Amino acid sequence: MKSRKLALVLSCIYCGLGQLYNGHIIKGVNFVLIYSALIASIFVPLHWVRVFGISALPFMWVVGMEDAYMSAERIIVDKKRWLLAVLPGIILSGVLLYIQISPDSIGPIHVSISTGDNSNPGTKEAPMKNIDRAMIAAGADGILLVAEGTYSGTLEIGYLIARKPVKMYGGYSTDFSERDVLRHPTLFQPGKRSGADLGKPLLTLSNEVDGMVVDGFIFDMGMRNSYSPDKGKPWGVKTGMLLLPPEKSDGGTVVERGLYIAASNKGGNITISNNVFLNSAKFAIQGAIPTGAITITNNVFVSNRMAAIEVWGSSVKDTPNAEIAYNTMLFSWSRTKDFMDMGYGIGMVDKMQYNIHHNIIGASVLSGIHSARFNKDKWVKLDNNIFFLSKQSDLRYQRGTGTNLDFSASELEKLEFASSSGNRIEIPRDCPISKAYLEAFLNACFTREEDLRPNSHARLVRNLFGLSKSAQTSVTMFCNRYPWEESLELFGAVSGVGAQTDRWPLIKVRVHRKIIPDFLSRRFR
Repeated sequence: MKSRKLALVLSCIYCGLGQLYNGHIIKGVNFVLIYSALIASIFVPLHWVRVFGISALPFMWVVGMEDAYMSAERIIVDKKRWLLAVLPGIILSGVLLYIQISPDSIGPIHVSISTGDNSNPGTKEAPMKNIDRAMIAAGADGILLVAEGTYSGTLEIGYLIARKPVKMYGGYSTDFSERDVLRHPTLFQPGKRSGADLGKPLLTLSNEVDGMVVDGFIFDMGMRNSYSPDKGKPWGVKTGMLLLPPEKSDGGTVVERGLYIAASNKGGNITISNNVFLNSAKFAIQGAIPTGAITITNNVFVSNRMAAIEVWGSSVKDTPNAEIAYNTMLFSWSRTKDFMDMGYGIGMVDKMQYNIHHNIIGASVLSGIHSARFNKDKWVKLDNNIFFLSKQSDLRYQRGTGTNLDFSASELEKLEFASSSGNRIEIPRDCPISKAYLEAFLNACFTREEDLRPNSHARLVRNLFGLSKSAQTSVTMFCNRYPWEESLELFGAVSGVGAQTDRWPLIKVRVHRKIIPDFLSRRFR
């Protein structure tokens, strides 16, 4: 006679042992093999296989215990005794299932371009190599800790796409013992060899975005752009002017964003903090969400075309929120090299509640902030910002009729915003801006000697008198590349306003190591 209690305990330890104890060898071997296969499925790279294994494992465990208990003696036990025997196993299986699928139970994926390999499990000791591969392995709500170095994607593909929300943190030392965005820069900087003709932003957030975090990276499009070797090249500036298609030199410019929130997203909360965005050929950050909130804090934006930030709401019913705070935005260039269109630090577009405070917004071709279209004044809070050196105005305000009005920082309280206090014009003397770049920006101009369009009056006169038909235009500077190393010096330049150096979050990842074995607390590819 076999002990039912002992058979139950053995199957609780490992599914199939109770059947082997009962003498049911074939059945016991089958239980052991199936249970082992389900454990192995957790390590399979395919997400759906892992989900199946995690879901089926506790069910198989309970079935094994029930079968071992029932078959220890070839009798039918009453239902109450059977339920009491398997109830602890059912409860424990539920606890294990929660631990397995809870985001807090999953260890972070470590990524290092210098020491990693994409076949590694992503632990601190064996990190993965590329951010894009790690994003796929992490799945929804995964955590990426990325070490210092220059990244450009697997096979230098040149872009990243997050189709599910992940939390990405850069600025780690190679051994992941320390995090400091300035001392350990994590640079995403594709070059000319990247898949530039695919025309992708550096980072795209699409589909599921709720809970997305981008923190501690340098997004530099400067090596993917095309710059003139001699035109628009002031003294002391490292490149000539930006060349837009069809103009090009050494490959064409990819006219895309630094970070793009795709229209296909379903809304939610997005956090973008402690990053650098520079040399973007079409907005540093642009996009819309239907619901939720976008938080853009403690970033540095330098030499971006069209605007540093342009975000808005895309829902007819809901009004999402945007907090834009403690950012430093410099040298926002116009859309075209004639300096006549766009070129602002922040674009307030439509259907969003904006809370814009404690930013440094300077050296914009058009204006520091552009309030456009039909966003309601009561949805805008604009407080404690520093403005300087915008060529047109600190705020360009567009009425519903399309009329543009320009205001200085000292005049913002005249508008009926929800709040508009503490804004001021101030030249931050201690701000370590490149002197050569700043002087060239101050002197930047566009000259057009004649309008020589085919049907213009000037063209008719030239034809009549047999004069030259060649246009004479020149530009002294336009979207020239700014060195990313110098952009890091802008953190902490002005105490209490703009990007600060004391705001790096300490990333703590809670893992249930006392409840489950260590190998189950890691995220596997």
